[in-house]
Amino acid sequence: MGEASQADVVLSGYGPVGRAFVAHLARQGDELARRHGVRPRVRAVRASSGQCLLGGGEPVPPRSEWGPPASLGETLDRTGARVFVQAVPSSPELRQQAADEAVEALSRGVHVVTATKSHVLGHWRELAEAARAGGAMIRISGATGAALPAADLSRTALRGMGCETIRACPNGTVTFVLDRLAQGDSLGDAVREAQRRGIAETDPSADLSGADAATKVRLLAALAWGWDPTAVRVRAQPVIEDTAGRALAVMSRGRRLRAVAGASLDRPHLVEVRLEETEPGDPLHALDGPEKAVVFGCPDAGDVVVSGGRSSPLGAALALVKDTIEVTAPRVGFF
Repeated sequence: MGEASQADVVLSGYGPVGRAFVAHLARQGDELARRHGVRPRVRAVRASSGQCLLGGGEPVPPRSEWGPPASLGETLDRTGARVFVQAVPSSPELRQQAADEAVEALSRGVHVVTATKSHVLGHWRELAEAARAGGAMIRISGATGAALPAADLSRTALRGMGCETIRACPNGTVTFVLDRLAQGDSLGDAVREAQRRGIAETDPSADLSGADAATKVRLLAALAWGWDPTAVRVRAQPVIEDTAGRALAVMSRGRRLRAVAGASLDRPHLVEVRLEETEPGDPLHALDGPEKAVVFGCPDAGDVVVSGGRSSPLGAALALVKDTIEVTAPRVGFF
């Protein structure tokens, strides 16, 4: 493929996903360069309490050795970064800052790769306008299903395929919980087991309410059909204590209960999350534990299904790596 180019990165957020991102690039940098013709290199790591600058190649120092946080603009200028990677939590407290920083990076012509959902959902048009103005790209694979490449299908791979519906189980936590309920667990026990295994967050309310699944399908619909996700209405059926009895009854009939998030072109700007009985042969029925899947309904081409993908900090980090390569690797020939 020839000599690899350098792709310097500024990383925002150094929790489990950010650390996994840095660690993977350190371990696999040479292989990424060989396979894809680009070597992503973290030049700065930012958090709310400080930041550190890296010459390239050395490990991230302990936080006690970080300096005070500089402005993002100053950090981008000092590092010459081509990519701004966001791995900060999708929390209301951080949403505006995440949006402002993404807009600033895009306006400067710096590509943005993010696993953070909240600001993408709430500032879609603003981010798109900043990207156009700066001639930059924004990629959101990590925000739509961790290692599941559903965003890539929605954004480009289904162009011209006549996709009319999206039907998905994009939240691994709730799928795992429903399967535990079908085995006789109480809701509390199922959630605690998901947390023990690192599948569920400390606060799983967005998973159980259907909000997280709805957010991911809103973003997929925005990529596939150009919907503004801020204008999309949501109707969601939550998983509650009484769901346990239904999960057991469904299992007794040889079926599985799934929290299915759906959108359709014939019902514009609406995403529904419903508890559905799924039968053998349905890709959503086949999910095991925290696996995820999306079924893109294309009447002429046939359904296109993507499933699997690790629901973990590493899975989200790998999505960030993939998107970083996608916006910086040379594009010639088959590549």
